[in-house]
Amino acid sequence: MSARLWRRRAAYSGRWEAARLSPVVLTVLIAGLAFSTPREIAVSRLLPAAPALAAAMWPVLPTILLGAFCLLIMIVLSFFYTDLGTQYTSAAIVAVTLAAAYASHVRHQREEILFQVRLVADAAQKVLLRPLPRRIEDIDIESLYLAAQEQARIGGDFYEAIGTPYGVRLLIGDVRGKGLSAVGAASAVIGCFREAAYDEPDLRGIIHRLETTVTRHSAAFPVPDQPEHFATVLLAEIPYGGGHVRLLNCGHPPPLIAHCGKVRVLEPAVPSPPLNLAALIGDRYWVDMVAFVPGDQLLLYTDGVSETRDHAGQFFPLSDWMRRQGQEQPRELLDQLHRDLLQHSGGRLDDDIAALALRCSTRRIAEASTENRG
Repeated sequence: MSARLWRRRAAYSGRWEAARLSPVVLTVLIAGLAFSTPREIAVSRLLPAAPALAAAMWPVLPTILLGAFCLLIMIVLSFFYTDLGTQYTSAAIVAVTLAAAYASHVRHQREEILFQVRLVADAAQKVLLRPLPRRIEDIDIESLYLAAQEQARIGGDFYEAIGTPYGVRLLIGDVRGKGLSAVGAASAVIGCFREAAYDEPDLRGIIHRLETTVTRHSAAFPVPDQPEHFATVLLAEIPYGGGHVRLLNCGHPPPLIAHCGKVRVLEPAVPSPPLNLAALIGDRYWVDMVAFVPGDQLLLYTDGVSETRDHAGQFFPLSDWMRRQGQEQPRELLDQLHRDLLQHSGGRLDDDIAALALRCSTRRIAEASTENRG
């Protein structure tokens, strides 16, 4: 994680800790005004607000203790001002404190349930989107995943990278729809890819197996609000030693490559059908081959990146953004993409986002050259 992201998290934690003290600050402020202002103003009647505020962020016992402290303040005030309606304000403090304690108890139970659900979601995400190796042979790889909903952990976007006997093979895709049905379809595609990537000598063989998997999954788990599952996917294969990359694009947003200081959009020469639509529009798949040499950088992404909108409805200018980037490492590139997407969208994402950044390293090439000279 970058230093800036750590600073943001630390700043958020600091603001939350400050907010937790707000019931105490409110109590002290009301008490100070009650002692320093004329009796006719009756600021003390605001004391029940303190335990009510505490219920939103404190456990049960501290909430009750704060209510008891407010009651004590009211009793002390009654010795100085005899006509404050002490009995009514005290009754209000007791009633609000009991209600606040119950609300705090219910909130704590719901937080515990949410915490357990998040643990399950995190475990599911580690299975679905397991951490990728940061380097396979001479290819540096980094990933980015952002959920559209802040509390979400997993969705229909997915990716994978595997070192196989045929080279480094990568998958990135997006299942139509949201929710558990999309997650199930994404899991089926990734599971099939992890097996087929080792077995199939050609990308077309992999895509045929993925097509069969999605078709079977759609038939076994029909979705009432949509006729069928389908997914856009992009397969990439980089032979060991580099030199080029093979791409098979099935309806997915085209990747970007930074090659010799220039950025290209790698549109497929011939469109290939998304998964589970081959029966409708044909099952002819086309593999493109593009140069990929040491120093080149490849960016794979889902449509949540290119279709991020600003307040005026303008899409994120991904190609122009890529051209403005220097020779950053993949992690730095994705961190910058994360920041710029949030800035462009005003901090609100309307769709899940997944991206892979790959860089052909010169380290292994240099080592191989040294061994050959030796």
